[in-house]
Amino acid sequence: MNVAIIGGGAAGCFAAINLKRLMPEAVVTVYESGKRLLAKVSITGGGRCNLTNSFNGVKSLNSVYPRGERLMKRLFHEFNHNDTFDWFEREGVRLVTQDDECVFPQSQDAMEIVNTLIRLMRKEGVGIRTEHRVKNIIKEDGVFHIAFADTSRKNVTADVVIVTTGGCSKAGHLDMLRSFNLETIEPVPSLFSVCIPDNEITSLMGTVVENVSVGIAGTKLRAEGALLITHWGMSGPAILKLSSYAARFLNENDYKAKLSVNWLGDMNEAEAMENVAEMAIRNPQKKLASVHPQQLNARLWETLLKQCGLNPEQRWGELGRKSMNRIVNMLINSQYDMNGKNRFKEEFVTCGGVALSNISPKTLECRTCEGLYFAGEVLDIDAITGGFNLQAAWTMGMVVAVQITNYELQITNYELRIQTTKN
Repeated sequence: MNVAIIGGGAAGCFAAINLKRLMPEAVVTVYESGKRLLAKVSITGGGRCNLTNSFNGVKSLNSVYPRGERLMKRLFHEFNHNDTFDWFEREGVRLVTQDDECVFPQSQDAMEIVNTLIRLMRKEGVGIRTEHRVKNIIKEDGVFHIAFADTSRKNVTADVVIVTTGGCSKAGHLDMLRSFNLETIEPVPSLFSVCIPDNEITSLMGTVVENVSVGIAGTKLRAEGALLITHWGMSGPAILKLSSYAARFLNENDYKAKLSVNWLGDMNEAEAMENVAEMAIRNPQKKLASVHPQQLNARLWETLLKQCGLNPEQRWGELGRKSMNRIVNMLINSQYDMNGKNRFKEEFVTCGGVALSNISPKTLECRTCEGLYFAGEVLDIDAITGGFNLQAAWTMGMVVAVQITNYELQITNYELRIQTTKN
């Protein structure tokens, strides 16, 4: 069997290694459009590679997989985060789980993951072809024909094709599949920080507030976590989660929306009023600026007071009911005009791609084209930050490898039965 894997990212390389181990006689070749394999893996997690998550505290998969949670739930029965942990440790990569449940190599070096995968690919005899951008794939007489954008590259054929090209917000990313008439969903960015221009809050760049709750005003889209104030707006886990949940909504609204921030996390209005009233009772002679909720630093607190129209020099004992209401509203529902997303870095993750309706949820094989498989972010599956996207890649890469092996066994058994009948 000749297997062509289109895309040398996490899903593609993982599928290649495991497929060769399950079927050593198969000819497996990875075709990567770039100059090197696993380029995104090498810089994920700030260059440390957050390769999975412990999933402790994850109550439901839809909280970490905004798109594709039902499919991932099914696939995790075949290969999950515990399997990933064991797989890499068996290959000599020591892993550590942080307090936030993110899993990293003990070396804190993403290149250890990259080098391990490439070493294993070479050891198992996987063919590697970089700078091979696929232009078109067609299937004729049971054989796939693959043409490359660079006409100096010789066209190739394959019995099985696995598409693992990842996500991309550029138009035409999936044009190579046009002969298969697949349903596709326009890819849009999914993990990004937000721009809040012309707001004094950005003067506090570098400020981190733990355990805030953020949302898009007028919707039910909300997320929790740490928030980082930047010179362009806001970032951090809370914002990145929200951008994932609200990816399509924000894209449709040209990344303009009212961003709501509850600086006290999940605290409601009554609880916030109780806290503010207690601060006033305990500190009647102190200035507003000198006493603040412990999760906020003095600079942020003073900025928030000014933004809700209060004088930081005023004393707590002088506050009336209306002023206390303004403080409470400011603490649990500060609103900022979002206008744009951070464009300083390439988008790591996109939502959209090949619609899940095209594939069998058990095998990840195309429903309308036997021998055509998909794995990774090329499908309409994506996750919040925290190692969940890479876990999806490992899971789908393994599932495809196993299913292709089973497919080959079925063909072999069928051919043996036919031969026996003839004899």
